[in-house]
Amino acid sequence: MSVITRAGRATLVPVAVAALAACSAIGASGAAPTGGASSSGGGTVTLVTHSSFALSDGLLDDFTRQTGYTVKLVQPGDAGTLVNQLVLTKDAPLGDVVFGIDNTFASRALDEGVVVPASPALTAAALADGEKYAVAGDDEGALVPVDDGDVCVNVDHTWFAQHSLAEPVTLDDLTKPEYRDLLVTPSPATSSPGFAFFLATVGAYGDGGWVDYWTALKANGVKVVEGWEDAYYTDFTAGGGSGTRPIVVSYSSSPPYTVPKDGGEPTTGALLDTCFRQVEYAGVLAGASNPTGAAALIDFLLSDEVQKDIPVSMYMYPVSSHVTVPDDWARWAPLAEHPFDVPAADITTHREEWLTQWSDVVLG
Repeated sequence: MSVITRAGRATLVPVAVAALAACSAIGASGAAPTGGASSSGGGTVTLVTHSSFALSDGLLDDFTRQTGYTVKLVQPGDAGTLVNQLVLTKDAPLGDVVFGIDNTFASRALDEGVVVPASPALTAAALADGEKYAVAGDDEGALVPVDDGDVCVNVDHTWFAQHSLAEPVTLDDLTKPEYRDLLVTPSPATSSPGFAFFLATVGAYGDGGWVDYWTALKANGVKVVEGWEDAYYTDFTAGGGSGTRPIVVSYSSSPPYTVPKDGGEPTTGALLDTCFRQVEYAGVLAGASNPTGAAALIDFLLSDEVQKDIPVSMYMYPVSSHVTVPDDWARWAPLAEHPFDVPAADITTHREEWLTQWSDVVLG
């Protein structure tokens, strides 16, 4: 089984700003550049992103050749830590451009004023495919959609076949006695996919109804762990270790990585009636020293070259309709037709209240 590396989504706990010293510079020469950049290109553009950001070898060098800008990476942690740090440092921004603010944090980033519309404006062709993911209240388009993906419950087909037990299909099924002690999930308090799964239950059962649902999950033996890696690689029966739980919260894109080396079908599957859609955005940071380079980098992230690479390098779907996903994704990793949804404004308003309630119900 190939390794899935979405570890950068694992935790939402803020880290000290001092940790940002561990950054890297990437360019055609491989050397750390000096100086700023002019509107004609050249110099440095600093990208602040989460620790899961990755593009295939050579892509950022292509950007440098095309524009003259060398990219410097600052990666403070996972998606939640990223936004926390942007808010804490908004008066002295960590860079020029951000990638990795997702829809569970988008309204906070806008409310705190950490991003501004790109100047010069991005190309209309690049922006067109992201219109369906525009953030409510972002009338000027400061947050630009780059990719998306579904957090969904995954099951181990082999385990269920060996135990002659029908697989669950819906969220309701997970509370049934036959699935007692079979589900493991990352905590919504410490994990981005865990929080996305929690939001799926809010979207499914409504404010208040989710409390009853999690009460039922707890009674049915749900196991809560700190992060996605713990859930998938330690507790999940198909995670490559000695796990005992055949149901796990992961991604709709996880199953292709369980196709046996000699081919055939994946040994796991995603339950597409349990999903919450994550969307990742890019934006120019307020106070950026190189806003022109920032706009150029966002345009590059929306190019066919990068959009085609996103499934391979970051295990997410491109927003562009001009590129195709790998064949195994088209077959084994479809997006949910009707993912659960929670308005971004509601997430911002109720996040802390919900997490406190969840902790009282599930951990208390």
